[in-house]
Amino acid sequence: MKLEIITPDQTIYSGDQVHLVQLPGTSGSFEVMEHHAPLITILKKGRVKVVEKQAEGNKASMVEKFFEINGGVIEVLNNRVLVLAE
Repeated sequence: MKLEIITPDQTIYSGDQVHLVQLPGTSGSFEVMEHHAPLITILKKGRVKVVEKQAEGNKASMVEKFFEINGGVIEVLNNRVLVLAE
């Protein structure tokens, strides 16, 4: 799935081989995986975890990356996740 994390100043992450993203929701942490149902919700301050698929020859591995946000909004639609972060 494609993921973009954007702040008012810059794009802090953009990738199209994302397997999972874990986000700090206002009611608790939640995850979005590939082909998730459409969703729009508010995020609170916390850590975003991104799990990327990376191919190395004939093997695929998962790599985790972390980003701190001060809240924001997420939109999930058509296997694309857009995080507008503060």
